[in-house]
Amino acid sequence: MGHWWVRNIVEPGKLPLLLALTSFVLTFVVTRVITRLIRAGKGPFGNVKAGGLHIHHVVPGVVLTVVGGFGAVASDRHGAGGAVAAVVFGIGAGLVLDEFALILHLDDVYWSEEGRKSVEVVVLTAALVGLLLAGFSPFGVNDLSPEELQDRGGALTTIGVNFLFALVALSKGKTRIAVFGAVVPLVALVGAVRLARPDSPWARRFYGRRPRARAKAALRAYHHDRRWAKPRRALHDLIGGKPDPRPVRLPDRR
Repeated sequence: MGHWWVRNIVEPGKLPLLLALTSFVLTFVVTRVITRLIRAGKGPFGNVKAGGLHIHHVVPGVVLTVVGGFGAVASDRHGAGGAVAAVVFGIGAGLVLDEFALILHLDDVYWSEEGRKSVEVVVLTAALVGLLLAGFSPFGVNDLSPEELQDRGGALTTIGVNFLFALVALSKGKTRIAVFGAVVPLVALVGAVRLARPDSPWARRFYGRRPRARAKAALRAYHHDRRWAKPRRALHDLIGGKPDPRPVRLPDRR
């Protein structure tokens, strides 16, 4: 265990990635704590405004991400400059992705149901970076032997097949499986061979004349969503805070 930790985590080449991931997660946690305090009207914190304009923290996040990204490119990966740039980049990325839903919807949906997308993206990003930090490489490159790596044809075939699995899983509406499958190929294979979700491009293309497949896909998606909806909602509420209730719309009597 100690040898694996030194080889995959603490080795100098991966130190910037470790620092970026740590600063990314800590920034997200601290930001969510502060925003929840502001929402509850507690503590010394408040919204940042300039000339009556609410400055969202995605703004300084973009600046820090740009500075950290260019700093990392310009610096030595093994030097102090690379470490500082990694921390700056991680902080900026945490601030940006914490308001990912605002960027996606171009609206202030931070405390709405749509705002849950930010939590999903942050958790997904942290998990993927953690896998890369642990030694995994996209599309199974880490599983190739030195001989296979020297054989360019074999290496490209392996990468291409794993990419195809991830692409099929994505077209079947299994976004999370496809993303993780890009790093862990067998995960993408599972998503590629299973039934597509009924609203996915794959289902619209290949299940149009197969009513039994459409019905089976819809039933499986219903049971899956019903089983995992409450645990997923509880986890999102724990991490990001409970969203505001949707306003009740009165029926139109005209």
